[in-house]
Amino acid sequence: MSSMEDEVLAEVANQLYAKPLDDFVAARTTAAKEAAASDKELGAAVRALPKPSVAAWAVNMLAVHQPDVLAQLTELGGRMRAAQVSLDAASLRDLGRERRISLAAAVDTARSVAQEHGRAISDPMAGEVEETLRALTADEGAAAAVRSGRLLKTLQADGVNAVDLAGTVAVPSVLPPAAAAPASAPAASAGRKMRTTAAAPQQRKPDKPRLEAVRQTPRPASPPALDRARAALEEAQAAECGAARVAQELQDQADDIRTDIAELLRETVDLRARLRTAEEQLERSKKRLAATVAEAKQAVRAADKAERTAVLAQERVLRLGNTRD
Repeated sequence: MSSMEDEVLAEVANQLYAKPLDDFVAARTTAAKEAAASDKELGAAVRALPKPSVAAWAVNMLAVHQPDVLAQLTELGGRMRAAQVSLDAASLRDLGRERRISLAAAVDTARSVAQEHGRAISDPMAGEVEETLRALTADEGAAAAVRSGRLLKTLQADGVNAVDLAGTVAVPSVLPPAAAAPASAPAASAGRKMRTTAAAPQQRKPDKPRLEAVRQTPRPASPPALDRARAALEEAQAAECGAARVAQELQDQADDIRTDIAELLRETVDLRARLRTAEEQLERSKKRLAATVAEAKQAVRAADKAERTAVLAQERVLRLGNTRD
């Protein structure tokens, strides 16, 4: 699809992902039909938009209804990355405390917004929301994905590598610009002072933020141990992604089944109403039949009586005629 078509798809997606979660499947079907009426390719693209996980939907609700909360966390993340670049340990400790407080408040807000729009967020889901917001503060790409309001699944940051955004946001080609890290004067001056004394290997690249920089710097692990740890991390992340994918597929199937059940329930209610109407009509018809049968019997008896009367009258006429002759 062209960039213009991507923008149109993104606009449709913005409307879909801003809706209550239980309305998503029906709204997507309607939007796909409307889009396909003028552009079959766009209609297919709309139909292929995945339903978000519950936790990702809660984050989207935050992006739609409380964007200032995400803006504040994004700004905080920029200050943290600036402090990381300048190796300002004191600022990192203060910012770490500030982030813990801000994340707790943001999660509470997300739970309230989600509740207002039809879903209660459990404690495990709230944990996923917090991990996603933590990733927002750690990575500019994650911040852009979260603030788009089109998140499909929650994010995680390991504190070392850039956040993996593959398959995490709908229409990734159309994302808001990533927030730039502000370079405050105190952080910059502290950075210059520390860079004059710090060894070159201690420099860290901005695109690999550390979420846990507020902790004391650990002693370097030996290369074999570090390699094993990284391999274990990759294996655990792969297993988590696989499990999340299966869970999402099952959730989509469950939502489709719920939609089918709702339609069947509506059809059942309609059929029951029609059955009651038919039964009432049947009862009225039976009563009319019984009355008509009774009237018919009376009419038959009256006809028989009239016939006998006519026969007697005819016989009398014949007798009188014979007598006169």
